[in-house]
Amino acid sequence: MGGTRGVDKPHASLSLSSAGIRVTEVDWQRPRNGAAHHTQEYPGPELVVRRNQTFALTLELSRALDSEEDVIFTVETGPQASEALRTKAVFQTAELEVGDGWTAVKEAQAENTVTVCLASPPDAVVGRYLLSARVSSRRKHSDRKLGEFVLLFNPWCPEDDVFLASEEERQEYVLNDSGIIFRGVEKHIRAQGWNFGQVSRAQAGGRRPGAQVRCLWGQFEEDILNICLSILDRSPSHQDDPATDVSRRHDPIYVSRVVSAMVNSNNDRGVVQGQWQGKYGGGTSPLHWRGSVDILRRWFKGRFKPVKYGQCWVFAGVMCTVLRCLGIATRVVSNFNSAHDTDRNLSVDKYVDSFGRTLEDLTEDSMWNFHVWNESWFARQDLGPSYNGWQVLDATPQEESEGVFRCGPASVTAIREGDVHLAHDGPFVFAEVNADYITWLWHGDEHRERVYSDTKKIGRCISTKAVGSNSRVDITGLYKYPEGKGKMAPQQPPKRGPLVHQGQRFSRARCPSDGFAERRGRGRRGSEGGRRRPPSGRVPSAGSRKERQVYRKAVRKLFGVDACGRRDRVRRAGGRGLWREELLEPATKPSIAGRFKMLEPPVLGHDLALALCLVNLSSRAQRVRVNLSGATILYTRRPVAEILRQSHSVRLGPEEEKKIPIAIPYSQYKEDLTEDKKILMAAMCHVIKGEKLLVEKDITLEDFITIKVLSPATVGVAVVVEVMVANPLFEKVEDCVLMVEGSGLLQGQLSIDVPSLEPQEKASVRFNITPSKSGPRQLQVDLVSPHFPDIKGFVIVHVAAAK
Repeated sequence: MGGTRGVDKPHASLSLSSAGIRVTEVDWQRPRNGAAHHTQEYPGPELVVRRNQTFALTLELSRALDSEEDVIFTVETGPQASEALRTKAVFQTAELEVGDGWTAVKEAQAENTVTVCLASPPDAVVGRYLLSARVSSRRKHSDRKLGEFVLLFNPWCPEDDVFLASEEERQEYVLNDSGIIFRGVEKHIRAQGWNFGQVSRAQAGGRRPGAQVRCLWGQFEEDILNICLSILDRSPSHQDDPATDVSRRHDPIYVSRVVSAMVNSNNDRGVVQGQWQGKYGGGTSPLHWRGSVDILRRWFKGRFKPVKYGQCWVFAGVMCTVLRCLGIATRVVSNFNSAHDTDRNLSVDKYVDSFGRTLEDLTEDSMWNFHVWNESWFARQDLGPSYNGWQVLDATPQEESEGVFRCGPASVTAIREGDVHLAHDGPFVFAEVNADYITWLWHGDEHRERVYSDTKKIGRCISTKAVGSNSRVDITGLYKYPEGKGKMAPQQPPKRGPLVHQGQRFSRARCPSDGFAERRGRGRRGSEGGRRRPPSGRVPSAGSRKERQVYRKAVRKLFGVDACGRRDRVRRAGGRGLWREELLEPATKPSIAGRFKMLEPPVLGHDLALALCLVNLSSRAQRVRVNLSGATILYTRRPVAEILRQSHSVRLGPEEEKKIPIAIPYSQYKEDLTEDKKILMAAMCHVIKGEKLLVEKDITLEDFITIKVLSPATVGVAVVVEVMVANPLFEKVEDCVLMVEGSGLLQGQLSIDVPSLEPQEKASVRFNITPSKSGPRQLQVDLVSPHFPDIKGFVIVHVAAAK
């Protein structure tokens, strides 16, 4: 039954006979039940209710029930429903609620009507149920079908495994149908709006006065709840053994693990197909998606053919929609400098040439600028109450878990405490936030040399949207203890990061710098294990000592040895073996320091102006050979094209600082710039007769869009929106389009043609929206052009209820 739409109506005439008695109508009391169960926003014909909470229905009978007569109800879900599998229950009306199973209590009886309150147990199977009934009698009567309803997890119920105590958090993590996904780089975090739309259904397009509009209609009849139930029914576990699969849907651990596998298409006909090569022919670029609704409907309408294409934030956005829709509190989390340790040696090993360029054929580990996953809130009956709370789930297909591309649920508490042996996929997640970053210079004679770089850069600025606002909350302390300089203990409240929210623009935030040298790595992301070491000569703080203890504990769990114990040989696929002790020891700290500094803000369409700043940390003069390189990259830090290579010889006096200016014309990088709008700069600095230092900087190009709502917004009343856009190029551009979307603000999508723009010209575009729902609503506006990457923005519109 899980994904099949019900055909019942709120009122139905049914035959239910016992000595002439029959049911003439059923009132499902959708307004009353919807308000009580927080499900009134779900569209569709069937009633939607939550576990272990009463819902009322009124039966109108052909005559009154006798005092000795009761109504016997049957609920069943899935194929081959049975009481043994707890997918079927038979129970009758009583005066009081008794037992730990399904119950039916008479609320009121007047003449030939009876109102009954039904309730499931707190661990009932979730999904679509068929409700049948008969009147108790000495004569045998068959059940009569009353109709279908959908049962969800209940975060409002203390007995439910998904219970979340805070009403503010329930509103945010269960009912909020829009949100923010943080992307970018560690020192330049940007916010992207996302429409989760877990209570959406197909809608028609809107209008804009005085301009050509192409409305992208949502023509499907199926609502998102129905699609989410279909995802469960399309899983391989359901196809193999549907009765057993449905019987396990009482458990949020099982359900979330199924959803994690089904959101990607690697092992099944899941929802989204991943693509990280920068080529999106035959599909949609991941950066063009504005929410989950269109993706889910395309998958459903396309007879479960995977939708092309997605990357990590798309997988996380879709998974958030599905789990919130099913009643599990879920949020989207971004990890900056996210690691993937492929060989389980607790480090990300990056191999570079003499210009600091990544050697793709040798580098098997990786580090992405950012990676996005989900956290869901539920109890871990399999692990014990210490591990209840937020659980990491990741639908991005990275590594197999028990033979399937999925990840989690992994307890955030277990990750922080180094309990990587616990289910599910703890080593993988631990490495994503804790692996060391090691740089190796590969010489032509096939020997390597350790290069000094920041080993502690992985797992930075772990971020999520704040409850009730668009602020960024830094939750790094929930994943790991402070590393030397860290000030935020895990038990303290999450730290709110600075957020510049100008309504219409990407929000930005910066994380604290580790010091003078700004450095980053390459990559993909997370596998097993991780750790930190304080800089040489620094006395470890209490926080870093605790972090060291957790690291050693994780190593023992993973390898069965103490971190300081016997020497383990780690063999890489390329045949390069190394001792674990070799990895644990930091490279010799160089006598120089360096960082890249932007001289002008990096703006899309403009030349880049920056400098490499070098400082002599010693009291003697030194000569330094500097090899500079630059490349356009994907957000995975995979290089696309080289845009700069030059060498310099620098003499530094005692404690002297010098700057090497760098200019990169727009014409030099525009053809190779990806939609990620990212450039990686690297400098390999070789102190003559001394050490080597690698300095790196990720640059994200700025863009411009502003959005203003010109008057207060009210449900049912048209309001004018003004969007200011700018041509970022020094050339005329045509064929630009504004793509507009907003749940509860307009129906479907708007596609608005923008007049041709002269070089650097700004233009204003106005259109109307008519809100259909009150409260804070997110309006997304993207400027799409064939001449430059999309420019994305959003604004929160506070909509008043209709007067």
